[in-house]
Amino acid sequence: QVQLIESGGGLVQAGDSLRLSCAASGRTFSSYAVGWFRQVPGKEREFVAAISWSGGSTIYPDSMKGRFTISRINAKNTVYLQMNSLKPEDTAVYYCAASLSYYMGSRYPNEYEYWGQGTQVTVSS
Repeated sequence: QVQLIESGGGLVQAGDSLRLSCAASGRTFSSYAVGWFRQVPGKEREFVAAISWSGGSTIYPDSMKGRFTISRINAKNTVYLQMNSLKPEDTAVYYCAASLSYYMGSRYPNEYEYWGQGTQVTVSS
């Protein structure tokens, strides 16, 4: 079992950068793949990035590649999402999620067993 807490969100201007953190509890955290998803009211969750249990493999949708970077430091039980060149359309609640079953990472929210509470990112025009 793992518990996840996101932090680092806030209000920024277009073009700014943010780094989100996902802090996890549990001795076996390093066994889990971790993904980032985002959601706005009235829309389904959108895949942002994922990283394998070891950090050796990452997945991004084409729309995020080059602007967003996921990383992890297992010794700190933490996964990061570095977001650069933010745009107003990036405004959303960002969630991290952990998967033991899909340990290489997944694009699909239903393949993650554990979720954090989310952190709001707002990008002004």
